[in-house]
Amino acid sequence: MSNRPSFAEFLERAPAERHPALRQLRSLFRKHLPKGFEEELHGNAWSWVVPHRIYPAGYHCDPSSPLPFLSIASQKNFIAIYHMGLYADPAALEWFQREWAEHVPTKLDMGKSCIRLKRVEAIPYSLLGELAERFSVRDWVALYEASLKR
Repeated sequence: MSNRPSFAEFLERAPAERHPALRQLRSLFRKHLPKGFEEELHGNAWSWVVPHRIYPAGYHCDPSSPLPFLSIASQKNFIAIYHMGLYADPAALEWFQREWAEHVPTKLDMGKSCIRLKRVEAIPYSLLGELAERFSVRDWVALYEASLKR
């Protein structure tokens, strides 16, 4: 029996009205992320990481942590999706910004890697599925290592 936090425990921390969207996002990412990423609770976010067995060096800020890639968090006023590939790859970011405008009638509210989803009824699930498929574990590790060398 594992003592790792479960997705149900993650949901308990979020407002009930967000639970369906958070469940759907988890299901979407589980379906569309390439093999090799693993799920875990990382801080207050449900995350997909590159495990140490694949990338032993871990995250440079804390090598004891696996390399982060994608996370979902329930913030005070929105659901946040943190996608490190968008932060590290200008071409992927440009693609995502262009596609957002085609999929969603509202302006993209985004930080460096944080996509802020303020209206659960307007979440572009199909676009987020496409985004999840854009980076394999190998692609992400190579991009991450290249960004460390800069």
